[in-house]
Amino acid sequence: MSNPTARPSAGSMLYFLMALTLGSYFTFAAVQGDYGVFRQVEISAEAETLRAERDKLAAELAEMQNRTKRLSDTYLDLDLLDEQARDVLGYVRADEIVIR
Repeated sequence: MSNPTARPSAGSMLYFLMALTLGSYFTFAAVQGDYGVFRQVEISAEAETLRAERDKLAAELAEMQNRTKRLSDTYLDLDLLDEQARDVLGYVRADEIVIR
């Protein structure tokens, strides 16, 4: 007769323990690893930050290119030239009063 309270053999316990350990390892690696879910969220947030910085730098570059073109030999903006001369060199016209 078979005994209903018999324990499982050591081999099946070892097999179950090994499967549980491997399952836990791969689950942890899928969530926390170098290419896991959390790392993918960090990468996409960093990419969005870098895109915003790239757009800001592109706008600054466009502004600098516009000012450079306006001060070039082919297209001279006298108002911008006057503004730059006043700002950089400290020029003031004779009929102006400087308040500091």
